Amino acid sequence: MSTTFRNYIDGAFADASDGRTLDVVDPTTGEVYATSPLSGPADVDAAMAAAAAAFPGWRDTTPSVRQRALLKIADAMEARADDLVAAESRDTGKPLHLLRSDELAPAIDQVRFFAGAARMLEGRSAGEYMGGLTSIIRREPVGVCAQVAPWNYPLLMAVWKFAPALAAGNAVVLKPSDTTPASTVLLAEIIGQILPKGVFNVVCGDRETGRAMVEHPTPAMASITGSVRAGMQVAESAAKDVKRVHLELGGKAPAVVFEDADLAKAVDDLVVGGFFNAGQDCTAATRVLVHESVHDEFVSALAKAAADTKTGLPDDEDVLYGPLNNANQLAQVTGFIERLPAHAKVEAGGHRVGDKGYFYAPTVVSGLRQDDEIVQHEVFGPVITVQSFTDEAQAVEYANGVEYALASSVWTKDHARAMRMSKKLDFGCVWINTHMALVAEMPHGGFKKSGYGKDLSAYGFEDYTRIKHVMTSLDD
Repeated sequence: MSTTFRNYIDGAFADASDGRTLDVVDPTTGEVYATSPLSGPADVDAAMAAAAAAFPGWRDTTPSVRQRALLKIADAMEARADDLVAAESRDTGKPLHLLRSDELAPAIDQVRFFAGAARMLEGRSAGEYMGGLTSIIRREPVGVCAQVAPWNYPLLMAVWKFAPALAAGNAVVLKPSDTTPASTVLLAEIIGQILPKGVFNVVCGDRETGRAMVEHPTPAMASITGSVRAGMQVAESAAKDVKRVHLELGGKAPAVVFEDADLAKAVDDLVVGGFFNAGQDCTAATRVLVHESVHDEFVSALAKAAADTKTGLPDDEDVLYGPLNNANQLAQVTGFIERLPAHAKVEAGGHRVGDKGYFYAPTVVSGLRQDDEIVQHEVFGPVITVQSFTDEAQAVEYANGVEYALASSVWTKDHARAMRMSKKLDFGCVWINTHMALVAEMPHGGFKKSGYGKDLSAYGFEDYTRIKHVMTSLDD
């Protein structure tokens, strides 16, 4: 029996007003298992109206009230853990055991972090900066937030969006990806039992639905996690009425491995950093840059580790990752490998796994040059490229020589070198002798075409606020 997902608007579930639907496909089989609303302008209007009506009341709650609500949401998510994991895995094909430990647990923790952040907004102290006048800084919520989440981490990215927005006192209209609505709709069911109606709304749909949300006159802010192309379109649309924009876009993370690095640890960590979630991660260790003196040794070890890495079905506890999310993504990854230049060498993988679903083998490609397509552009699949460098200056040149600037890592035992590299690498995050570690307290966000604005941390929280100066006369 097919599952039917519905929008959540103004405290109630509803189909798209014109009855249109989208198919939702199980990526482990390639078969349709559900439908979701293909929402149009009328549905977006209804959600925005509900959020706008609910905003003043939520804005005026005290931080302690918002904190308690978010803590209740976190507890409710924990109580529904099995349901959330099952919903997320059905849409993504992700391994159940990794979903529970590496995605759901951090998501719940992050909701709790923002619950605490709700009571920790800081500003300059009041003071007299002009004779006879006292200045005060107010930090206020921005208003209604239009938020568009991606398909690679549907549940986690939904949390990254709604938790800081709600903690700051905003109202939310959130759209999940058309291929992964299940966990977000379930979140609406959970959150709807806790928040006043209209504060949190979910609108399902496609790219045009997202465009209608961003272009709608009601939101004061548009937030998207997605491709560079999508981010540019959002920024262009939002510019027409000067909306705030929060963009977390693509990545092409370099992992720079020096000759003194612990190669065995680097190989082990970068296999996980490159292949986790089928490489569908904007911080994935997609580009490994290795010093020429240890290049061949490293490539041999990385290729063997890749060959030993498994992809498979969600209930198999021996697999590191499941399928690619959709048929288009499988075609994209396949295309990059098919178009490899003659000087490239596939050291491991390079092929689809099975003939059902969207599984792709863990792949390592060596012999690449800086201007090769697969080096310059985001594959977003289980593919690690390897390049050789001669010295620190060339390592920096190669690492920074792409249009993305989200995350990077440096592998060395030389502390001074690690510090020099962390300064020179033009990325929003630099990990040293590790890769992909994230905590709620630290910011996540990039530079260049990886976007702007921060997720997580107090910085991410502040992005959902505005600053107002109030000056008052001391005269009677």
